[in-house]
Formats: sequence, structure tokens, C-alpha cells
Amino acid sequence: MSQVFLYDTTLRDGTQREDISLSVDDKLLIARRLADFGFHYIEGGWPGSNPKDAEFFARAAKLNLGGAKLAAFGRTRQKNIQCEQDSNLTALLAAATPVVTMVGKSSDYHVKLVLSATLEENLHMIRDSVSYMKAQGREVMFDAEHFFDGFIANKDYALATLKAASDAGANWLVLCETNGGKLPWEIEEIVREVGRHLDTPLGVHCHNDSGCGVANSLAAVRGGCTQIQGTINGYGERVGNANLTTIIPNLQLKMDKIVVKPAQLKELTSLSHYIAEVVNLKHYNHAPYIGHSAFAHKGGIHVAAILKAADTYQHIDPELVGNQMRSVVSELSGRGNIQLHAQTLGINLNNDEAQHVLGRIKHLEHEGFTFEAAEASVELMLHRLRPDYVHPFDLIDYFVITERRQSRGLLSEATVKVKVAGEVKFVAAEGNGPVNALSSALRSGLSDAYPVLKTVRLIDYKVRILDSANGTSAQIRVLITFQGGGHIWTTVGASTNIIDASWHALAESLEYALIKLQ
Repeated sequence: MSQVFLYDTTLRDGTQREDISLSVDDKLLIARRLADFGFHYIEGGWPGSNPKDAEFFARAAKLNLGGAKLAAFGRTRQKNIQCEQDSNLTALLAAATPVVTMVGKSSDYHVKLVLSATLEENLHMIRDSVSYMKAQGREVMFDAEHFFDGFIANKDYALATLKAASDAGANWLVLCETNGGKLPWEIEEIVREVGRHLDTPLGVHCHNDSGCGVANSLAAVRGGCTQIQGTINGYGERVGNANLTTIIPNLQLKMDKIVVKPAQLKELTSLSHYIAEVVNLKHYNHAPYIGHSAFAHKGGIHVAAILKAADTYQHIDPELVGNQMRSVVSELSGRGNIQLHAQTLGINLNNDEAQHVLGRIKHLEHEGFTFEAAEASVELMLHRLRPDYVHPFDLIDYFVITERRQSRGLLSEATVKVKVAGEVKFVAAEGNGPVNALSSALRSGLSDAYPVLKTVRLIDYKVRILDSANGTSAQIRVLITFQGGGHIWTTVGASTNIIDASWHALAESLEYALIKLQ
């Protein structure tokens, strides 16, 4: 087994994605978490490009990153400027990182068109910049930009740029698939060819424009690269960078490479979710290895097999990457789905009970309910089968009005009658909409008996019209999501009346909260 080194560029390349903007504090949090996971190199940004990155490096100097090395990113010196007078190189040195990563042109097309330089001038710029940083005691990565395109167009010159960096003392030569358009067999073949000419360790930096970022990175390792650059969750410009949350387990579990410790690999799912939370993007449920649905089983035949042996429909044990197997309950389910789902909740169902729940679910889904996104409704259904289960409250009736008042604008008011602890409560509440008013009234009626409900709040409300051809009499599905006590849960209701569908989902959410939080 050979070692592959991980180089994360989420804090630079990842932030070039639309919709991502990190504060310095955000970047410091992410850097610390990446170090804890076991990354060998963490690229913090481009200190010569903006004040935020310069501040990050100043503050990051105080971080304890363990064995991780912090890298500052920049470019080779400008044409006709000495290294000592180049502001970009000066900023790189001021970042005071042990590692400096410098991007340089390896494509003759880009040298002529973008740099407006001669091919020989570019070689001098690479050689001088690497030598200068080595003289300052830095570990130097040379990122050969557009390398694969450049190699195909002019192999000798692309190799000459690598040799210039290598002769100047570069510790790593990183082959960049900058435009993301190459295919895995091209990558592997070219990397092997490079290895026949140079002894300096090779890395790879792939983008995902053709959907091959992960495959290209793995092919590069097969070709001889021992460092992979990428980002968490594949964040990056255009369609993104090579996704490290897929690459890492593929290397370690499929290709027998040494990447991180097994205990660190088990943190991969939580790392992925953590980064998504900090960058404020929804986590992709269907991501390989670390997605919520990565080991979710819906088909009844699949689950029946999994109950006998989990590896019948899973390529790895999900616990290896910190994920878990799930059974998705829907009208496509078999009895095994229900039993497996119940087992994860610590509930044992016999065949008759499981069949009863399955029949109920199939009936309700035919009426417009859906339980794939409303696991709390399924769990509640299972709890209600327990012989010792006591309904915490009984709904009697409700009344909702919505009106526009001249002094206050649009206003909703709900009146709810509910029986709790043997006492009938009759409460009213106002809200900015009928569902909000119902939620406030119901919680008000229950809060004396169940104070924990004061800590929960509604965070999402979705409505879908199922048969729009029926106009105002169409079937409507409502999904309501609550949060409380560190948990988030979703319940479902369906009816031809939006208020009735909402009422059903709302009541189930609060009943579920009492199971989960008490």
C-alpha cells in the first residue's frame, strides 16, 4: 500500500463557486476541521489578491493544525519584474506559510495569448520564482496550469515547464486539468509519460466540467501521481472541482491507498455536512458515500435481501465513512422496509404488524401522502403500534379565519379545542398566516402540560398541488418541518383543503416532538 497525500483547496478554489462567500472566521473554522480530519496540505487562499485572505493568513499563524501544512497560493513572477520586486511573491512570503503553491503556464497557447510572453521568458519566470521561494526555505508546489491541454498541443514545451520547476527545486509538480474537459484514459496515459521524464513527485488538480473530476483524479493516481488536489463536496468555479469526499474513500477502500487513518475516514460524512453548513449550502442528499441517500433502500426486493446480508445491495459498510444504512418507506416498499426501519428505532414488529403499517402507507400514498421526505410521520406510525403508547393529546376541532384589516393588513386567527391530560383546552392565537396561527394556538394549548413544546419552531412549510387539472378541488400535499432540541423532523398531510392538510402535518409534528424531546 502506497501513500497518497491530500491537498485541500476548498478555502480558495472552492470559494470561487457562485453562492459561496466565506468570512475569515468561517475559513479558520474550516481549516481547523480539515486538519483534524487528517489533510496533509490545506490551501488557505491567495494573499496577494484580497485583504480577506491576507488577514486569514495572519490569524491562521496562531492555529494549531497538527500535522497539516498550510499553503499560500500565488503565481510565478511577472514578465520583466525581478522576484524581489514582485508584489505577488512578496505577499506570498508575508503569509509566512511553510508551503507556497505557485501557478504557472504550461501551455504555449496561454503563454503567448495570456502572458504575451515568449516561451523562453515563461521558463525563466517559472525557474526564477521557484528558486526564489526555495531560497526562502519554503516547500514549493508548482501548479502547471492547463497542463493536459498544453501537453497535447505541444508535448515538449509542457514538459519543459515542468523541468524548469524541477531543476529549480520544486518539491511537487502538480498537473492541472484546468478546463475539466479531459477523459480518464487521457489523464492516466499523460501522467505515465511525465513520470518517464521526471523524478519529482507528481500531483494532480482536476476540474469537473465534463463530469470526470473524480475519475480523472483516480486515473492520475494510477498513472503515478501521489498527491491529489480537490475540494470538499466538489465546490468550485463553474461546475466545481474534483470532489474529495468521493475521491478519499475510493482511494482508501477501492484502490488500497494509504490516505487517512480508519478512524478519520469515519468522520468523512460529518466533515462533508459541516463544510456545507459553514458555506451555507444545502447538502446534496445523493452524493456518493456521504449523502443522506447514499445507503438508503426503497425497493422491497432490495430490503428483503439486505435483511439477510447487508452487502447484497451495498458496495461498502456505510459505517466506514460515518454514514448509515436507511430504509425508505413508500408505496414501493415491502414488509422488510417497515421492519428494518422499525429496528433502527428500537421497535420490533411481527409480520402482521409490519403488514398493517405497510398497508396503511400504501393507502395513504394513494391518497396523496408521501413518506420518503416525512420520516417522522412513519416513525410516529410505528410508535403508535406499541401497546404502552398513550396519545399525548386529542384534537377536537379548530376554526381559522383570515381577513384584511385596515389598521393591521392581512391577519389570520385560529381557535383550537384540544384535550390534554384529561382537560379540554380552548385557545386562540393570531399569526401571519393560517398555518402559523394554528401552530401558535395548538402549542399554546399544549404548553402547560408539555413545556418542551415552547422550544420547537417551524422552519419550513411546503405545499404541492398533486392534480392541478382539478383546479380548486385539487389534492394538496403539505410537508411541515420543525426544529428543536438539536433535531429536525418533517411530517406530511394531504387533503383537498390546504388548511386540513396543514393541520394533519402540524399535529403529527408536535406529537412527534413529544416522543423525541421528552
